[in-house]
Amino acid sequence: MQKDQSEDTMATTTKTGKPNALQKPMQPSPELAAVVGAGPLARSEVVSKIWDYIKSNNLQNPANKREILADDKLQKVFGRDKVSMFEMNKFISAHLK
Repeated sequence: MQKDQSEDTMATTTKTGKPNALQKPMQPSPELAAVVGAGPLARSEVVSKIWDYIKSNNLQNPANKREILADDKLQKVFGRDKVSMFEMNKFISAHLK
């Protein structure tokens, strides 16, 4: 079954045609910018870039893949040396304006 275009745009925009809150570009803090870059990004792009960083630097706990072992850059964002993937968004939110 194919989706029509209105279903796709409904998930990404409001009825007024503006991007929804998750797509709104936000400015990362200097600590977060050290990981994802300094320019404004949508929250989904920030999360994606953090996951790219985690995977490229092998920061997932091999015994428990849901746990992220923060390096120096991520410790400045998370405030501790280990976080679960479920807690990660809470810490990221504090670094977006």
